[in-house]
Amino acid sequence: MPHTEPSRFGHVALAGAPNVGKSSLLNALVGQQLAIVSPRVQTTRLPVTGLRTDGHSQIAFHDLPGLLDPGYLMQARMQAAGLAELSRADLILHLHPSTDAPAPPFHRMAGLARPPAAPVLTVYTKADLVSADRQLELARAGEVVSATTGAGIDHLLERIEAGLPEGTHQFDAGDVGTQPVRFFVGEYLREAAFALLNEELPYAFTAEVEEFREAERPVYIRVNLYVERESQKRIVIGAGGKTIKAIGAHARRRIEDLTGAAVYLDLWVKVLPHWRANAAALTRFGFADAPHTEVP
Repeated sequence: MPHTEPSRFGHVALAGAPNVGKSSLLNALVGQQLAIVSPRVQTTRLPVTGLRTDGHSQIAFHDLPGLLDPGYLMQARMQAAGLAELSRADLILHLHPSTDAPAPPFHRMAGLARPPAAPVLTVYTKADLVSADRQLELARAGEVVSATTGAGIDHLLERIEAGLPEGTHQFDAGDVGTQPVRFFVGEYLREAAFALLNEELPYAFTAEVEEFREAERPVYIRVNLYVERESQKRIVIGAGGKTIKAIGAHARRRIEDLTGAAVYLDLWVKVLPHWRANAAALTRFGFADAPHTEVP
C-alpha cells in the first residue's frame, strides 16, 4: 500500500516583548495582511489568529499582545489573553529583534515563574537590519527571518511543520483567520488611528461595530469610535471632518481587501472617559475578565 502522510494540526504562539515584529511575521506566515502593523509599540491588544494550510499540515498562528508588566487594567487583560494563548500552544515562537541579540530566556522575558511546557523556538526578526555575517551567527542559536524581504520564512515554516502533532485539520483549507469581519473592522480603524493620529491619542482610541448590513451593496457598517476626552474627539474629527474621513478611507481599503466587497463606513466619534480602566467597558470591547493564567 502507498505511504500516506499523516494529517497534522497545531497551535503556534508568536510571543515576545512589544514591537518585535510579531504582527508583521504573522502576515508573512499566512500570506495576507491580516494583523495590523505600526512602528509604534503595543499596537496589538487582543490575540489575532491566522491560518496556514499546506497539504497535510494546518497551523493556527496566534499573534499575541506584547508581554510586559501591566500598568493599568486594559494592559492586565491584554496580558491575561496572551498567557491564555501560551497555555494551549503546541509551539511557542520567541520573537526577538536581530538588532538586539541575544534573546533572554523566554520565561524571564514573559515574567513566568518557570519555562513553559510547550517547546520554545527563538526567532530573530528584522534580519534585514543586520549584516549577512551577523545573520549567520544568529542562525546558530535560532531561526533568522525578515518579514520585510521574506528571508528565512520558508525555513521557519519547515521547522514548524516538522514539529506539529498529528491531528485533524480544524478549519477549511481556504480560511486565513478565525475572527469575524467585525473584529477586523475595529482593528483596521485602529491601524488608521496609529497611522494618522499623533502622540498618545491612538492608545485612547477604540472602535465598536454598531451595525453590519452584509447583504447590502456596498456593505453598510456603522461604527462608534471611542476616545477618552472631548479634546481628543475634536482631533479625531478634524477641521471640517477631514481627519475622520482620512481614517475611514484608510480602513475601508483594508476591509475591502479582506472581504472582496465594496464597503460604506458610517463613523461616529464618542467620548467614554477612562474606558481603558473601566472593567465594564473593557469587557464590552472584547477584553475578557480573565484571571491570571499560570502557563504550564
